[in-house]
Amino acid sequence: MTDHPVADASVPVLVTGTAGFIGFHLAQRLLEDGHTVVGVDVVNEYYDVRIKWDRLRILEDYERFVFHRLDLADREATQAIFDRYSFSVVVHLAAQAGVRYSLVNPYAYVDSNLTGFMNILEGCRLHRVCHLVFASSSSVYGANTRMPFSVHHNVDHPVSLYAATKKANELMAHTYAHLYGLPCTGLRFFTVYGPWGRPDMALFLFTRAILNGEAIKVFNYGKMRRDFTYIDDIIEGVVRVMAKAPTPDVAWTGDAPDPGTSSAPYRIYNIGNHQPVELMEFIGILEECLGRKAIKEFLPMQPGDVPATYADIDDLVRDFGFRPTTPLREGIQKFVTWYLDYYGSSGV
Repeated sequence: MTDHPVADASVPVLVTGTAGFIGFHLAQRLLEDGHTVVGVDVVNEYYDVRIKWDRLRILEDYERFVFHRLDLADREATQAIFDRYSFSVVVHLAAQAGVRYSLVNPYAYVDSNLTGFMNILEGCRLHRVCHLVFASSSSVYGANTRMPFSVHHNVDHPVSLYAATKKANELMAHTYAHLYGLPCTGLRFFTVYGPWGRPDMALFLFTRAILNGEAIKVFNYGKMRRDFTYIDDIIEGVVRVMAKAPTPDVAWTGDAPDPGTSSAPYRIYNIGNHQPVELMEFIGILEECLGRKAIKEFLPMQPGDVPATYADIDDLVRDFGFRPTTPLREGIQKFVTWYLDYYGSSGV
């Protein structure tokens, strides 16, 4: 690892996906820390754009924030951003999210997650960016059942197109690290939740339904386990990773290739709570925080979904001295407090 001058506030940081959940929180954290942030986002209609614009309005109150609305799949527009600014660190969080949506609109994932990422890689290569940090996902573990999920396990059996595009991102980044010496760090996020979250995620959907007296859909008949990770923990992890670019692992060998490291300046890390929770326990805590009981509709597993996620974070702890610490009950209460303030008790 090499320390990187990300603390130099005069050098802007590019954060893609700043209208999104994680991108918004990261940009706000960096701005609060005194950095200059250039944010880009297409602001698509995958979910209610009102919350996206409301996130951006908060960021635009910061003097050091500049926003450009653009589609990263547009090669010329993306390269124009790199031509205009001199970035030392790029944090790529923009993507077409959602496992289930990839079953009905696959081309959105090709355009955003593959073509868009290709344009980011080329921008970083041509402009000699010192560190590219990019969002991967716990979904890449796919059909793996060995727990906890480790970056040192092979992930060659995705069960959704979304997961396949995220694995492809990791492969593309490794190629650029190998060919051009571009330092790349991929972060596999595990079920992120918290204030200003995505309306298509379970916590959002459950909260809205419970407040409106509607049934919540409990897939796999409640036999699901998730490594729920609070947004502030995710952001702290990203910020720490940003400051240290990877270097080649001299111990790496092609005779026994380790998927989590490389002879190139490339690393993969899990960022998860390392404490998987049963879905029914999760619902129970939410009921307590809302002071209402949920009407439950038990359903079979959805195509592309997995029954459990559980992050091995040993590498993250070893290299950055960090592990997520927010208890689930505390995180859900913070979300509920925000939700009621933003939407009101009607939950609309």
